[in-house]
Amino acid sequence: MRALPLMLGWLLVVLLALAGPAQAQPAETDGQTANATLANLLENEETRQQLIEQLRGMAEASAAEPPPEEAPTASLPRQLAEITSRVANDIGGQLGNALDVLRTMGSGDLDSTFDMEAFTSATINLGLVILATLVLFLAFRRTAKPLFTNISQWSLNGEGLTPVLRLIICVALAALVDVLIVALAYLGGNLLATFAIGETGELSTRASLFLNAFLVIELLKAGVRMLFASRYEGLRLLPITSDEAAYWNRWIARLIGLIGYGLMVVVPGINVYISPALGQSVGTLIMFGAFIYAVAVVMKNRLRLRDAIDNKARQATMAASRVSLQLFARTWHLFALAYFVMVLVVTLTRPVDALPFVLFATLKTIAAVVVGLLLSSFLTQTIGRRINLSDDLRRKLPMLEARLNSYVPNALRVIRTVILALVVMLVLNAWGAFDLAAWYASESGSNLVGKLISVAVILVFAIGVWLALASLIEHKLNPETGSGTPSARAMTLLTLFRNALAIALVTITLMIVLAEIGINIGPLIAGAGVLGLAIGFGAQKLVQDIITGVFIQVENAMNTGDVVTVGGVTGTAERLSIRSVGIRDLNGTYHIVPFSSVDTVSNYMREFGYHVGEYGIAYRESIDDAIIALREAFDELAADEEHKMSILAPLEVAGVIALADSSVNIRVRIKTTPGTQWSTGRAYNRLVKLHFDAKGIEIPFPHTTLYFGVGKEGEAPPANLRVMQQPFDIDGRPGGQPRSGESSRAGEEDPRSKPNPEFKGDFDED
Repeated sequence: MRALPLMLGWLLVVLLALAGPAQAQPAETDGQTANATLANLLENEETRQQLIEQLRGMAEASAAEPPPEEAPTASLPRQLAEITSRVANDIGGQLGNALDVLRTMGSGDLDSTFDMEAFTSATINLGLVILATLVLFLAFRRTAKPLFTNISQWSLNGEGLTPVLRLIICVALAALVDVLIVALAYLGGNLLATFAIGETGELSTRASLFLNAFLVIELLKAGVRMLFASRYEGLRLLPITSDEAAYWNRWIARLIGLIGYGLMVVVPGINVYISPALGQSVGTLIMFGAFIYAVAVVMKNRLRLRDAIDNKARQATMAASRVSLQLFARTWHLFALAYFVMVLVVTLTRPVDALPFVLFATLKTIAAVVVGLLLSSFLTQTIGRRINLSDDLRRKLPMLEARLNSYVPNALRVIRTVILALVVMLVLNAWGAFDLAAWYASESGSNLVGKLISVAVILVFAIGVWLALASLIEHKLNPETGSGTPSARAMTLLTLFRNALAIALVTITLMIVLAEIGINIGPLIAGAGVLGLAIGFGAQKLVQDIITGVFIQVENAMNTGDVVTVGGVTGTAERLSIRSVGIRDLNGTYHIVPFSSVDTVSNYMREFGYHVGEYGIAYRESIDDAIIALREAFDELAADEEHKMSILAPLEVAGVIALADSSVNIRVRIKTTPGTQWSTGRAYNRLVKLHFDAKGIEIPFPHTTLYFGVGKEGEAPPANLRVMQQPFDIDGRPGGQPRSGESSRAGEEDPRSKPNPEFKGDFDED
């Protein structure tokens, strides 16, 4: 980016123009004569009394005269025209005086006042002072080069601090060393000029002018090196490449040297040895040259700098910053040209009082912008760094790290915006467009600052309370900490409490902030009450949802993860709020059931569950054998590793519950842990089928009757059947052959075929 270096270069030029006596004025002989005459009058008592009386008479006459009418204020175009005319006249007069001086020098009229021998001697002595001072300075710089290299390397590769903090510390150290080098060279030059060059023990005016100019110019160059540091990447404050830094450092250093030594050494020398008029003209030409140079640099780099600022805008994370940078990219050269024109006009029209104002305003602007850039860079790097908590704290509070990485960057972005606003206010204050001190001392300013600080404290406190309470709730919900895995009721209630806490904190914080900034929240609360009453009448269903939901939670009717039937929908409760319940059914469909439509909550996950099975056998099968097969299937299920932990009690056999049309129905029941009754039932059904098949027990199923006959037309032949002569018993088996598993001893009964005596009353009536 080249805008900031360009503006800094121009500001340093202005500083050099003000650092020394650019224009030496001749002694005013008439003023000295008038002062001497006034002193003589005051020493004589008689003349002093007469003077007093004359002054009193003039005062009375002035009081008796009517006040003069105020001249109408000239319009802005007229004022600009007058300023332009005055500047043109001044410049024309200066050029005319310079031409007269040159004409006089050409004619030889100045030979009587110009001492060539003294001029030659002074030039030689000054050249020796300049040479000695520059040699000392270059020697000190070369000696300190390894120190600068080490400081730069630590800034780039050091550890323990953020890059911005390391950069600031290293730049400060390098600047201190640079200032010490300049001071040592200045001191050495003074010693040489006093004791080794010219008359011993005296410091000539010419040498003093150069040494003072050297001190000011090299200190300014040190400031430029602090910004660019073309040779040391770790000591460069501005985020630009080495080539860009070398470009701006080289041209600004040349500009500083040319204008600084010209205005602070050459112009005073011309004033002393030739003519003040010529020196003033040379100073004006130098300022015009600087202005033309600055305009040329601006126009040369206008497009390139616009593209660089656009790239920065695309990297911005905040929309306001992005839009501001894009607007500045297209208008920066206009601001720069306006600034250069203003400085030139002020330099030419009001050199006595305006230039110091421009100087200090510019320096304040540079300081505010540089400090703001450093703080912004520090905050940007801090925002970009992820906050990492310890493993133990992350295990106990899994959501705390995510919250901190969400809240802290946003807070730092707000702080960066505040810094930007403060920099803008400081810049406006520096140029007189805004009196920051007076505004802060005023009642409105102090109240605004106090309110902003109070609001910031309130927000920080509210966020801290939320983080503490939310972390405490998560600590209770975390199965790895606290008292172990929380119950479903605890999880539901704590989750609802966390949501209610968030709503309450936001509402209370908003009310306190509004009250702090001066908004009367009494009517707001009253209006909210009336609005709530209107909503209560218009949204009775919503109120009913909330009230029913509160009682459902208080009675612990269901929790997240329970299998329930609510509002005619059966499934797993995935989400519970104060108003509704979200249920996922067996098909994966997600249902939201408002509590106002809930009449009954059927929860299948309380304490235990039952698998109730009804198994039908054919009328020709033995009921006792079927019950034995059912018990054997249960025994095998209870021995299975996968299901034995889910069974809480022995098999309950209710017995025959119905003599249906085609089957005899037998009911059994298995007590299981809550939620496992369905899987246990599926496994038991499989085993029952296997055991029935092994024992040859038929499970009835629908039968189809086939009719073999002749149609009306006689087209189908009849089916002939042959009857076997072997006798069969009533069950279809050969006579006297026992069934599989049937005892051959008549009258003997298996005890496993009996129902449970203690089971009476569960399904049977007395």
